[in-house]
Amino acid sequence: MATITAWVQGARLRTLPNAVAPVVVGAGAAAELDAFSWLRSTLALIVALALIVGVNYANDYSDGVRGTDDDRVGPLRLVASGTAEAKSVLAAALSSFVLACVAGLALVILSGAWWLLAVGAACVGGAWFYTGGTRPYGYAGFGEIAVFVFFGLAAVLGTVYVQAGTVSLLALGSAVAVGAFSSAVLLANNLRDIPSDAEAGKRTLAVKLGDRHTRTLYLALIVLPFAVTIAMAFALPPVLLASVTALALLRPARTILSRATGRALIPVLADTGLALLLWAVVTGAVLAAA
Repeated sequence: MATITAWVQGARLRTLPNAVAPVVVGAGAAAELDAFSWLRSTLALIVALALIVGVNYANDYSDGVRGTDDDRVGPLRLVASGTAEAKSVLAAALSSFVLACVAGLALVILSGAWWLLAVGAACVGGAWFYTGGTRPYGYAGFGEIAVFVFFGLAAVLGTVYVQAGTVSLLALGSAVAVGAFSSAVLLANNLRDIPSDAEAGKRTLAVKLGDRHTRTLYLALIVLPFAVTIAMAFALPPVLLASVTALALLRPARTILSRATGRALIPVLADTGLALLLWAVVTGAVLAAA
């Protein structure tokens, strides 16, 4: 029987900034439109956290039953390591998705935007079919695009819309920046796993691009948020304060440029996630104060 510690490790807490950041900056963008709501922001946070924990458990389950995680470098994999039964991990994933659906339904009712049910269904479907189903899109190189859409555009703009009933150009810029950061986190993860993924038949974007081009794309993705920040500054100059968070990316950038592989790339994920969270906090605060 898996311990609580094992379940926490399986949830991959280091990925949580990808869920928290879009809600933080989305709440700030809602405040900039004089529409901030603690209740709706909290519900949006529950949706995002439940989805990312759910996708982590679903990924663990699907890869575990396929046997594609046996030689993986990285955090504990509950099914592949035999720490937890596959059906238990599946139940944890589905429970997380149910929680996301309940909180999401509450947001739809409060906002009156029933069309958001389709967005919510797409998010849950995207979370499951990343590695689930007969043709998981994560194995076909579309993982980073999905992360950009679901944990960037949908998460930020959705958080704004359920509060303000509209979105702003500043919110859109923030969504693009958050999506780029989140995609960079996944890309760094897949860069680390190129050898094991290629052997297991996973055609991730990193496997398709190869080591060198994947590193180049990672660097482009972490630069993009600051290009967006400069563009946003034309409308709101104080947002340039978020540029200071680039300092948090110096170490991961050096690691990527040093051509480090395997476990040496693990800190890159954490550092990129930290930069994402810091950028979101600063930007969200500036938007809220505007």
